[in-house]
Amino acid sequence: MAGPVPVYKKEYQIGLGDIDFQKKLKISALFNFFQDIASLHAENLGIGIDSLISGYGVTWVLTRIRVDMERMPVLGENIIIETWPHPPGKLEFGRDFLVRDTSDSILARAVSTWVIMDISAREIKKTETITTNYPFSPKSRAIDCRLGRFKAFDTPEIAYQRVIGYSDVDINEHLNSSKYIDFIMDCFSLEEHRRLGVKSLEISYMNEALPGDTLTMYKDLSASDSRIVYIEGCSQDKTRIFKAQLTVRPNNQT
Repeated sequence: MAGPVPVYKKEYQIGLGDIDFQKKLKISALFNFFQDIASLHAENLGIGIDSLISGYGVTWVLTRIRVDMERMPVLGENIIIETWPHPPGKLEFGRDFLVRDTSDSILARAVSTWVIMDISAREIKKTETITTNYPFSPKSRAIDCRLGRFKAFDTPEIAYQRVIGYSDVDINEHLNSSKYIDFIMDCFSLEEHRRLGVKSLEISYMNEALPGDTLTMYKDLSASDSRIVYIEGCSQDKTRIFKAQLTVRPNNQT
């Protein structure tokens, strides 16, 4: 694309590496698409990762995101994702996403919050650290909500443990944001995945998970009658690494 654009669009095809055993798009793969298009738009705006690292010694880090699903696309389907940023706050940058099929029906909506992290000190920096010059045009939020306002309903129980390895980390040398989603989905059996799909998922990334860390996954089903599940992950020293809330629905519902 020539010059900065307020809204960035890209078409993706759902391939074999993007789907689960039901031939539906994995939510972690959708998160990978979000990372990809967010990175491309940041580059288009002159604030891509390479520019941030070389110019300021910082990098982008996703801290919160909520995705509301209307329908999960399937193997071979083409989808169009569009993304746009919002004026930065003191510490945070907002970015939204819309996912459509080729008939222009909305498949998913997402809102997210990002920060910039000093690579050496591993500290969050103020947004004014970098120079932004967004070509803004008025555009509403994809979802009208405030992120991060949820907590466990009862005492979560251990689901399983996982050691963070090479295949889990990204360019920032910590657990990639999409990998968290796989870890969350592994809290459920295949039979549960056959019966239930995700209507909404919100996750707050609270601390870094690094290679060699043991992540203990906890699940709270006490509100499952309302089709709400709370999940969190903690490191070996009991530090909470993330928290997530899912709203599920029967797979025969849209």
